[in-house]
Amino acid sequence: MNTWNYTKESDFILMGLTDSKEIQLVLTVLFVLIYLVTVLGNAGMMLIIHLDAQLHTPMYFFLSHLSFLDLSYSTVITPQTLQNLLTSTKIISFIGCFTQMYAFVLLSAAECFLLASMAYDRYVAICNPLQYPVIMSTRFCSTLLTGSYMIGTMDSTVNIFCMNTLYFCRPKVIHHFFCDTSPILALSCSDTNNIQIIIFIFAGSTLVVSLITISASYVSILSTILKINSSSGKHKAFSTCASHLLGVTVFYGTLIFTYLKPSNSYYSGKEQVASVFYTIVIPMLNPLIYSLRNKEVKSAIHRVIKKQKGSRLKFRVALSD
Repeated sequence: MNTWNYTKESDFILMGLTDSKEIQLVLTVLFVLIYLVTVLGNAGMMLIIHLDAQLHTPMYFFLSHLSFLDLSYSTVITPQTLQNLLTSTKIISFIGCFTQMYAFVLLSAAECFLLASMAYDRYVAICNPLQYPVIMSTRFCSTLLTGSYMIGTMDSTVNIFCMNTLYFCRPKVIHHFFCDTSPILALSCSDTNNIQIIIFIFAGSTLVVSLITISASYVSILSTILKINSSSGKHKAFSTCASHLLGVTVFYGTLIFTYLKPSNSYYSGKEQVASVFYTIVIPMLNPLIYSLRNKEVKSAIHRVIKKQKGSRLKFRVALSD
């Protein structure tokens, strides 16, 4: 069997989501609209948190970085997907493919631990409110954030190192709309068992540790909420973490559905749809979830708009004088 190793001249062919021209046109329009909302929503969330002093708290510190991660990995996936939908070649270079895979693994792993950090923040806020300012200090929050990015970097580095040791068989066609680990492994002529085990250990550890942290935090939160006597108190306590819980459920639900399955079922349409959901749709949904269900964010938006209007009025008065 002829084998080939990746060189800088090597290209891949991304098969994408469909061969139908009509469906490609619909998906192009849909993905452009989704990406625009993603950029505006996440950039707007970061800007509002930066401009409004009342949102300079640990929860919104993490939320601003969640918006950054969502915006980043949507940008890693969506433009290339749109290019493939608009062109007939569907080619991605070796460097482009491995850069996309590296960035995607890094950002998604970092998001897992950032969501876990946000769950821990809600646990401290509800279960230990008197110690909250001490425990969730600026230094500790920065440590959690740095740790999330470091773990993401470690996962992606191990992943890309393992993938770069493989030999592959022609044709070099990736049956997916972006460079993900599983469809690239499927091209290999090498024995991938050891590499799959290594990747599974690192990726599985990321999912399991972050999920355990989130689950333990919310079990404690639920236990504390149930001990509150007044219904208004229960509602107020639950409302502080409802948005995060919804975001976690959507994100992890699609990840688990996509990756925790037999390898021979990878190329079914359901997994492709799930991949579209967590790579393209969820980055758009997160800012909507956290803003529409959060009174503090709504109030901050009104304050920033009012402040900007006041600044413009003062500027006009100064000019007239």
